[in-house]
Amino acid sequence: MYAYTDFDRQFVHARAAQFRDQLERNLAGTLTDDEFRPLRLQNGWYVQRHAPMLRVAVPYGVMSSRQLRQLARIAREFDRGYGHFTTRQNLQYNWIPLPQAADVMDLLADVDMHGIQTSGNCIRNITSDATAGVAPDEIVDPRPYAEVLRQWSTLHPEFAFLPRKFKIAISGAREDRAAIAWHDIGLQLKKNEAGEVGFEVLVGGGMGRTPVIGTSICDFLPWNQILVYIEAIVRVYNRYGRRDNAYKARIKILVKAEGQAFIDDVNREFAQILQDDPAGHEHIIPQAELDRVAASFVVPAGVAAVPGLDLFAGVQPGAYKRWLERNVHGHRLSGYRAVTLSLKRVGQAPGDATDAQMDAAAQLADQFSHGELRVTHDQNLLLPWVRESDLPALFEAARDNSFATPNIGLLTDMIACPGGDFCALANARSIPVAAEITERFQDLDEQYDIGDIDLHISGCINSCGHHHSGHIGILGVDKDGTEWYQITLGGSDGSTLSGPWQAGKVIGPSFAADEVGDVIESVVGTYKRERQAAERFIDTVRRVGIEPFKAAANAVRSSTAAR
Repeated sequence: MYAYTDFDRQFVHARAAQFRDQLERNLAGTLTDDEFRPLRLQNGWYVQRHAPMLRVAVPYGVMSSRQLRQLARIAREFDRGYGHFTTRQNLQYNWIPLPQAADVMDLLADVDMHGIQTSGNCIRNITSDATAGVAPDEIVDPRPYAEVLRQWSTLHPEFAFLPRKFKIAISGAREDRAAIAWHDIGLQLKKNEAGEVGFEVLVGGGMGRTPVIGTSICDFLPWNQILVYIEAIVRVYNRYGRRDNAYKARIKILVKAEGQAFIDDVNREFAQILQDDPAGHEHIIPQAELDRVAASFVVPAGVAAVPGLDLFAGVQPGAYKRWLERNVHGHRLSGYRAVTLSLKRVGQAPGDATDAQMDAAAQLADQFSHGELRVTHDQNLLLPWVRESDLPALFEAARDNSFATPNIGLLTDMIACPGGDFCALANARSIPVAAEITERFQDLDEQYDIGDIDLHISGCINSCGHHHSGHIGILGVDKDGTEWYQITLGGSDGSTLSGPWQAGKVIGPSFAADEVGDVIESVVGTYKRERQAAERFIDTVRRVGIEPFKAAANAVRSSTAAR
């Protein structure tokens, strides 16, 4: 993972000191709440429904065991003993008292972490594939490029006051595990016939009130020009993006409205930047700089390919076999695997981890993965450097610490935002809905019979739970102060399991909170009746359409009304 330089460390400590001064002035009354608001937001501090919320950046999801232990300490000493891992590979705290915020920022800086640009109308945390650098289908490791983008975009004056928040995702594998087309900018690394590295650039993806799949505006851009091209995109967005209406301010609205004219403007701006800086001193990435950053992303000392094992030889049916099938993933190095530590279990919200669990995960990383972890888009943790011969011991240790639920990719491995229990923007709660579904489908035999399903839950139209891309999506809506839920089917994040990027289709009017569990059960039951052989849920939905599922869901409403 990226190693901070002395400059990097001085920078985050100086930023923490600046925040302390701003906070003390606010608490003393010499800096008003309105004046303090943009300053705290620039450091990841929100004021939510019940208390302040801090969003900590985990760039492209890569984290050390030392950093995770510090996050555990913060949860234990300043919050209520837990944190929440998000779909954007960040960690959120929900209960830190604002007077203690500066102490927390100092602790984060001590382990090379911060909350800079995790909020506000700027370029947010750069996200990527959690298996970057270890995936067997990887074309180019995206981590060095993601780090260059992170350093370049942080505090860039062109990106400080955009019309709206801005999100970038990058993938370097054949399979999209970063949902790149659902981002303001999606970057796909590739190689041309000559073996040269470049980017396909997608622009204008996003969820929210208007779900839009990103448009490919450049099929192959030489890697060293990517900063120029992104700057051109953002300049055009800054110039023409809506600032009079927050609901129409995202770049997806501009791209959808202008079409080819937007692309033409970007290409003109791109050419102009290159013309103004022909030597590339300001914008072209030097090979030496990429090499400097890439030197941090090497195979850990002591890791080398070894003869692979037959993981299932002599393994009897049971929990360990299921864990191997679901939580253990391929690796580019023979004899190694990537392993998911599941954060989905009965009695705990999806993505939540207690301080004890964070400490335990850090210990597993030290023992089995050379001190490195990843935060996944699906709100789990992943160990990227596990030797196959260590898998039995890792399974036992993971099971002892409640990380071994063999449900990865199954119904209870759901994505969910914090919802109305915490978020001031939410229309409805997400956590109780997730809990009810988890309890209904906790039988693993039933989950295995159902097979692969992506279930995503959002508490409001801002779509932090990515409900649009779920095979089953649940969206909380407000009706006269009452919680209701809209159900969508057939969404896709672009992975091999899900197929091409697609927004789910609404299957009817919204449902009352006490109907949602029955609706999901009815939808799953319809799939089991309609499927052919080993057909997956998403494939059945696409083959038969949403009408059978819609009828089944409406039958639940009729049954509820009759009671």
